[in-house]
Amino acid sequence: MRLFVAALLLTAGPALAISPEAKEFLEISKKLEPVQCEKRKLRRGMAIAEVERDTEKLQSMRTRYEELNRDKAAAQLEKRLAQLEPRIVDKDGKVRRPEDLDAVSLQRREAFYRCG
Repeated sequence: MRLFVAALLLTAGPALAISPEAKEFLEISKKLEPVQCEKRKLRRGMAIAEVERDTEKLQSMRTRYEELNRDKAAAQLEKRLAQLEPRIVDKDGKVRRPEDLDAVSLQRREAFYRCG
C-alpha cells in the first residue's frame, strides 16, 4: 500500500505543479486534438497529392481543410491557446515554468503518436 501511495504521489506531483494557465492550455489542446490530427493528416495528404499531381484529390483535401478552419468552436479554442501561450513562454522564448513545458511537451508527443 505504501508503495502504491508513493508511486501515486510521484506521478501526480508534476501534474499538480503546473500553472493554471498550463493546465487550461492542456485541457484546450486535448479538446482540439481530433481537429489538429485531421489537419495534420490533410496537410500530409495534400503534399503527397501535389507531388503525384492528383488535382482532384488535392482540391477535395483543401476543401475539407478549409471547412475545419471555418469551425467556429475550434477557432475560439485556438484563439484561447494563442492567448495562453505568452503566459507559458515569455517574449524571448524562455519557458516561465519548466514544469509547464514538460507537461505541454509530453501531451504534444502523445497526441502526435496517437494521430498516427
